[in-house]
Amino acid sequence: MSIPRRYSYVEIKRMTNSFKEKLGQGGYGSVYKGNLPNGRLVAVKILSKLSGDGEEFINEVNSISRTSHVNIVHLLGFCFHKTRRALNYRKLGHCHLGWDTLYQISLGIAQGLEYLHQGCNSSLLHFDIKPHNILLDENYRPKISDFGLAKISHQDESTISLFGARGTVGFIAPEVFCKNIGGISHKSDVYSFGMTVLEMVGGRTNIVEGANRTSKVYFPHWIHKSLELQEELGLQNILNEGDNEKARKMIIVCGASRPILQIGQR
Repeated sequence: MSIPRRYSYVEIKRMTNSFKEKLGQGGYGSVYKGNLPNGRLVAVKILSKLSGDGEEFINEVNSISRTSHVNIVHLLGFCFHKTRRALNYRKLGHCHLGWDTLYQISLGIAQGLEYLHQGCNSSLLHFDIKPHNILLDENYRPKISDFGLAKISHQDESTISLFGARGTVGFIAPEVFCKNIGGISHKSDVYSFGMTVLEMVGGRTNIVEGANRTSKVYFPHWIHKSLELQEELGLQNILNEGDNEKARKMIIVCGASRPILQIGQR
């Protein structure tokens, strides 16, 4: 397991050519294309929302540094200079794919989560599994990224405590923001995984655009309503009934509103 290198801000600016080419942007900040001196392409994540003394940033560096798995993104380096913070990853990509490839990607994400939950010395809960945080290499192998909200727990802990909700609307598990539903555990990531798979093959975003804040319609509500009415889920790029049923079962079980109804990744 290699140790991420610490870069100066001047080096970060040089490798991105003064942040010339932006690859993406989110609530955390922006991602830029970069080049290392050896010619390797990298994605440089510049954090714009800084909290306190950089606890979330250090948490992400420490969390990724503990991992070594084919389905977990590889952190090459970082920059932590006063208020300037950056993370360097190997540059990967996104693309539109058919069902067979999407199914293999789904399995890879599940295997990555299983490693985080059960394969590390301490269980690592991600808390922000969503399509935006799943990167693909040249062989369409998924890499789980963005560990800013991750939390470490002991293997023998069935549930953990959180101060405040964490995650992304449309993917966050109900028990994370509503304490009456059940305990918070690795199954919260399993729920987010189900929502991620459904967006990947469902051809729609996770909430209804234009709905007011208190009445946004989440996928689980839509799923169960569709099942009650015996409607199709509208899964795309699936050509036979066997694959359609396989996708439906994966989504329904992982997206159960109560953690007790979910199964493990196996």
